[in-house]
Amino acid sequence: ELISSLRSKLQALWEERELVLSEAQECAVWGQELEAMVRDVCKPNEFERYMMLIGDLEKVVSLLLCLSSRLARVQNAMRRIDGNTDAEEKQSLNERHQLLSRQREDAKDLKENLDRRERVVSGILAKYLTDQQLQDYRRFVQVKTSLLIEQKDLEEQIKFFEEQLENLENSIP
Repeated sequence: ELISSLRSKLQALWEERELVLSEAQECAVWGQELEAMVRDVCKPNEFERYMMLIGDLEKVVSLLLCLSSRLARVQNAMRRIDGNTDAEEKQSLNERHQLLSRQREDAKDLKENLDRRERVVSGILAKYLTDQQLQDYRRFVQVKTSLLIEQKDLEEQIKFFEEQLENLENSIP
């Protein structure tokens, strides 16, 4: 029953991932349309700023999500430490926790810098775009970020349930 339930949950997650991937493809097309419009109206250096921002958006959000996920796994492992855990493993977990915490703080700084750059690019675009076009640009940035977060979350859930299913199937003689 448990195996059946896990397989069912995985199937639902795979289907949801396909929907999100489809939305991401639509968002990519939207992004290409915006890119063409911005290229047409902006100066080359302003267009370059826009392109760098959009490229860095995906990198920084992905980095933050990855580090947060890795940090959560280390924290979970630290919660499982008991009297039987050897000192070397405890020290290793503590060192990884400290390193990932520092890296996540650095990534948060990158995100704050990215947010400042987004405000600058938004100001540049405001000189060239209509209010509706500017709203579309801002909506695009929000949707792109949301889809990245949703994709990462689904991948994590799928990985977790696949591991649970594998462990369960291996435990049955």
